[in-house]
Amino acid sequence: MTSFDDAFEALIGNEGRYVDNPKDPGGATCWGVTERVARASGYAGPMTDLPRDTAKAIAKKLYWDPLHLDEFDPRVAFQVFDANYNGGHCVIWLQGAAGAHVDGLIGPATIAAVQAVDPLKFILRWNALRLRYFTSLKTFSTFGKGWANRIADNLTKGAS
Repeated sequence: MTSFDDAFEALIGNEGRYVDNPKDPGGATCWGVTERVARASGYAGPMTDLPRDTAKAIAKKLYWDPLHLDEFDPRVAFQVFDANYNGGHCVIWLQGAAGAHVDGLIGPATIAAVQAVDPLKFILRWNALRLRYFTSLKTFSTFGKGWANRIADNLTKGAS
């Protein structure tokens, strides 16, 4: 992976089109964008019709840019982007996987720590933190198999 565009393509492979699972606390989503996020981003149409380009613009603005992902190895950036899009504690995990001071704030020290760590070691640590988080959720029994498969796919992408 070399850019946001590549990461978005890989992400959409994890997300897919419209889904509205009554057991999902996120509610109706399309391209992985929840209805709440779509509305807050100015989209007023039916969620079943959310344009892919609109989802991509939302992804860049809300889930890529705030974490400075252009500054990281593309394999690392994708892992963080996927988790930020899917939900979790990305800055804390970023700091933990990089061996940085964990304070939940992304700044120059965190960015430098992530840049300094071997990307493959980062990806292994990152996904360990992410799996531990998933197993702590009460919805793990419903969605855990899909989340575990997502991480398995992401590990494969990270090794490329």
